[in-house]
Amino acid sequence: MEKIKSDKVEEQIEQEKRLSACLARIKNKFIVFSGKGGVGKTTVAVNLACDLAMRGYQVGILDVDIHGPNIAKMLGISDRRLMGTDKGIEPILALPNLKAVSLALLGNSKDQPVIWRGPLKAITIRQFLTDVNWGDLDYLIIDSPPGTGDEPLSVCQLIKDIDGALVVTTPQEVAILDSRKAICFAKELKVPFIGIVENMSGLICPYCGGKIDLFGKDGGQAAADDLKVPLLGQIPLDVEMVSYGDSGKPFIGQRKNSEAAQAIKKVTDRIISLGSGKK
Repeated sequence: MEKIKSDKVEEQIEQEKRLSACLARIKNKFIVFSGKGGVGKTTVAVNLACDLAMRGYQVGILDVDIHGPNIAKMLGISDRRLMGTDKGIEPILALPNLKAVSLALLGNSKDQPVIWRGPLKAITIRQFLTDVNWGDLDYLIIDSPPGTGDEPLSVCQLIKDIDGALVVTTPQEVAILDSRKAICFAKELKVPFIGIVENMSGLICPYCGGKIDLFGKDGGQAAADDLKVPLLGQIPLDVEMVSYGDSGKPFIGQRKNSEAAQAIKKVTDRIISLGSGKK
């Protein structure tokens, strides 16, 4: 029994060493999450990661949404698989300068639900951070599921020097209500809070170019003012953002000059200004 306990302690120590060694090669680590689903959090995370990669930074994107992993779909790599080597799990090179890891890349059926309790999810996230051969990265963008449950909690506890959290919301009051909880979650865990990204901030009409406030107006700004946190940007709803995401072509690389792309770039600028990642 004593030997079993001793072996377990040694294994935990070895895991911590590997985790520290892996994270030490990543200059900046940011988590993107939201208070509720359906606000376009993954769309924002994917396009931020792609924008950073397009600027020449070495970027990784980690999908810790265990029950609904969508990064592989949005990057057009759903048919590819993670492989193990003597150096660990090799991430998928989704685009030049952009590596991706997601549970969706393990080859499970796309219709098979993941029915896991918290401890198993925490183990999986630890493995993604410890055993994936990320190499030297300027940025690691972590896409977390909605809410303040096991996944974001595991990330924030495992990455003790996490550089910051972004909360994505829509202007709708219900979304803002839940986003306030997400902001307080980050503050409670003493994670540096970068700011709010208001997504779907009005629809750009494809016919007249006018703006329609489908989900209300300036809800993100009101929450930012009330909680005294920055509003990083207001990204309008562009109908092509949906079609490009579904086809696995990140919007930021296809519609560089659109109003939505420019809004995303402003958020990227803010991340770069806070980080230490250099080309």
